[in-house]
Formats: sequence, C-alpha cells, structure tokens
Amino acid sequence: MGAQWKQAGREVAAQKKGQLIGKIVREILVAAKLGGGDPDLNPRLAAAVEKARKNSVTRDTIERAVKKGSGQTGETMVIESLVYEGFAPHKVAVVVECLTDNRNRLAPEIRNAFRAGHLGAPGSVAWMFDHVGLVEAHHADRSLDLETVAIEAGAQNVESWVGDDVPGDRLGGRFTCDRGALDAVAKYLAAHQWTVVTSEMTYLAKNPAELPEDQRQEVVGFLNALDDLDDVHRVYAGLK
Repeated sequence: MGAQWKQAGREVAAQKKGQLIGKIVREILVAAKLGGGDPDLNPRLAAAVEKARKNSVTRDTIERAVKKGSGQTGETMVIESLVYEGFAPHKVAVVVECLTDNRNRLAPEIRNAFRAGHLGAPGSVAWMFDHVGLVEAHHADRSLDLETVAIEAGAQNVESWVGDDVPGDRLGGRFTCDRGALDAVAKYLAAHQWTVVTSEMTYLAKNPAELPEDQRQEVVGFLNALDDLDDVHRVYAGLK
C-alpha cells in the first residue's frame, strides 16, 4: 500500500475538500517555519506549495501561510507535531503523525479512534518501521538511470514511481535516504531539473502484513477513520 496510507478511490465531498485544504495549509506553515519561506531553498515547502496548487488552494491562502509560517507577519504560530502509535484491528502496526494547535482536543479524538484497535505507548510500534527521508520526483528525460541518479543525489534506495502526480510522458522516481540527507537529496534533484512532488520524513514498514480481504477492509475502515480527523497529517500502516 506504500509508505503512507491513502484513501484510494474515495470521492471528496465539500467537507473532505475543506479538511484536505486545512491539512495542506498546516503543512505549508510548518515547512515555512522549519526551512524558511523561499520555496527555491526549501524543498519541503516547494512540495507543499505545489500540492496546494494542484488542489486549487488560492494564491492568497498559500502566500499568507508561507508568510505566517516564516514569521513575516509577526503572528505567533503554535502548531505542535505529535506522533501516536498503536495497532489497527488484526494487529496491524500504525503510526499517526499529527499537526495540531490544540493537543487537548486532539488526544481524546485519537483515543476514541483507536477504540477499534489499540493505542500504544511511544515506541511501541515505531521499531517496526524504518523512519527515513522520502523524495518523490519526476523528470522529462525518461532515459535517465534511476540508480545512477540516486547515487549522485545521495539517496540510499530508489524505485520507479508511477503515482497520480507523474505525467505519463515523464520518468518518476521514489527516492529514500537517511533523514539527515533529505534536504540535500531534494535540492540535488531540483537543481537537475527534477520536479519534486514530495519531500518529507516517512515511515516504511519493515514487514507489512498481508490479510484476507475481509480483514483488510476492516483495517481500511479503521485507517480512513483516523485520516478523517482534522489534525491527523499522515497515517502509516504496516499493511500490504
């Protein structure tokens, strides 16, 4: 299923669209706060802004988020990054990344969502995942050798990527690296005419579970319920 749980095939109603935009804006805020407000020097911000544009977030909204996150407006921004760990039904390991301005609101929402599974203590399932840097990008030259590009960029691994964000006439690559090398890998690719779509830390399950279809659908429902929470940023599951 990939590193990050995604809601495949679900229609986005107005409420869902609003939730998605809220999550994208929070990502822009945090990216700008951590790496500055210049997308050319901040691959994480560049990827977040590109995602915002693809989801029809207005230019004014994007610019306000960048300025606020990078401290240009003088406003105090309090957004915490929190990680919860636990198990979905059928003992599928789950890591949940959240961006929130109110942990007292978020905590009971997470506990309630995990009633169908089991909410664990910090570190209870993180060891089942590799916490690495992830860069997803595409290039106009389909003749490039991905392995060579990965070595030159400083990535540890690469695989062909054919996600929805890859135009059919372009070469897609999914590069993983040490967390400390994420910025350097993303900047190398951007400097060599790769269009960076994703630049972020991610959790890759070491031994993802393969379940019968009925059990798998039960886990899918659990993951979707988590993902629907406003402050949940990303959900990672040890599920094939």
